[in-house]
Amino acid sequence: MTEPILQVRGVKKGFPGVQALDGVDLDIHPGEVHVLLGENGAGKSTLMKILAGVHRPDAGTITLRGQPVTIGSPREAQALGISTIYQEFNLVPDLTLAENLFFGHEPLLAPGVVDFKTLNANARQYLDELDLRVAPDSLVRELGVAQMQLVEIAKALTTHAAILTMDEPTAALSDREAERLFKTIRSLEAKGVAIIYISHRMPELFALGKRVTVMRDGKTVGSRVMRETTPDELIRLMVGRDLADVYPPPSGQPPGDELLAAEDMRIPGVLKGCNVNVRAGEIVGIAGLVGSGRTELLRAIFGADRADGTVKVRGVTRRIRSPRDGVRAGLGFLTEDRKGQGLALGMAVRENTTMASLRRFGRFGLIDHAAEKAETQSFISKLGIRTPSGEQIARLLSGGNQQKVVLAKWLATDADVLFFDEPTRGIDVGARAEIYALMRQLAAQGKGILMVSSDLPEVLGMSDRIYVMSHGRIAGELPRAEATQERILALATQD
Repeated sequence: MTEPILQVRGVKKGFPGVQALDGVDLDIHPGEVHVLLGENGAGKSTLMKILAGVHRPDAGTITLRGQPVTIGSPREAQALGISTIYQEFNLVPDLTLAENLFFGHEPLLAPGVVDFKTLNANARQYLDELDLRVAPDSLVRELGVAQMQLVEIAKALTTHAAILTMDEPTAALSDREAERLFKTIRSLEAKGVAIIYISHRMPELFALGKRVTVMRDGKTVGSRVMRETTPDELIRLMVGRDLADVYPPPSGQPPGDELLAAEDMRIPGVLKGCNVNVRAGEIVGIAGLVGSGRTELLRAIFGADRADGTVKVRGVTRRIRSPRDGVRAGLGFLTEDRKGQGLALGMAVRENTTMASLRRFGRFGLIDHAAEKAETQSFISKLGIRTPSGEQIARLLSGGNQQKVVLAKWLATDADVLFFDEPTRGIDVGARAEIYALMRQLAAQGKGILMVSSDLPEVLGMSDRIYVMSHGRIAGELPRAEATQERILALATQD
């Protein structure tokens, strides 16, 4: 094996109340995909941000091409040949794709005068490499989540980096889009680019990775050659224990009364007369390809998007024209983008927990903070939220714990029906098992759950019934006993 292009030794980093990194070692070689694996909160993102120049380490050394380096800023990281693709998008919505791709290093006709013809032509090359069929002069705000992810990847490719870090790059991609990404990664690998790859999807890790380093509680706990290890061994290293079956079985009890019925839901060009229902004690999955209308259906029922149709909750027709109407009708929506739409990241866990039910804690225009704190602490205990206190800022929590805070927010409203949109996106296998167990517990308590997921094993493992969407309509409904990946895909690809 070649000499490492990057060596990390004994790196430490602390934040108020949290020791994020506690002596991390890492070796990265040219022309390899090196998997960085660990539960949410293990320190992967902090290490990545140190390499990207966002944070400075408190202790330890970083050696690049045999020379010690100090990475003081993202610009310095880029100059050293290190480019980072974050899980949270770093795009300017009101600029075009081309402007985002070459932001800060645009081709110029003269000082201060951008050569837009060359800019768009160069952008087209990178977009074609990822088979992204969108005009370079389109605004980013017009794109879907999957398309934005591909633009982020294209932007990183424009820097011609020697080391490329990817954090959950396939989380928002369909299987077809992910395959395009894998092709690009293999091409970069063949050119000698070192890729640090963070993901919780075991199949893609074993398909792409050459070596893996596992982190737990801010420490490096082991490195392995991918072909010489197994998913079970890596999970044991990640969580420090064996996990039972990730998907808890259904209770076996028949579902109760119908809690939700959405009939003839329509949005021009998006939804074409969709009918779905959820009963008490049920987890109902919605499967389909990216762009099939799954999320749009949830948003329409909840009142986030204007739509035609009838929504009944507990048999009563409700006029739902806004999210406030949805909440008052007894619905809760755990969005796909928990950081952008589900949480106020700069606010405390307590404030996030009670924001959708704040009127319960009001009296004569004042907030009863003692009752608010007690409610928050109750959910921290019930849901196993790992946080120093209810006053911890939400952005400092791991992804799995942030998702639990979003769940606490909707449970505090006493919602009858909970919408889960991609409930475990970007969440590690240990936290996934906890989220699944909580979903089963809620169903056992008589809640109804409507779940959208791009992960077919998740849909099959968690759903009591499955609706399959294709081109904005319900293509079919499958009971749990009859559902297979093949049958779901056959319905999802119907014209």
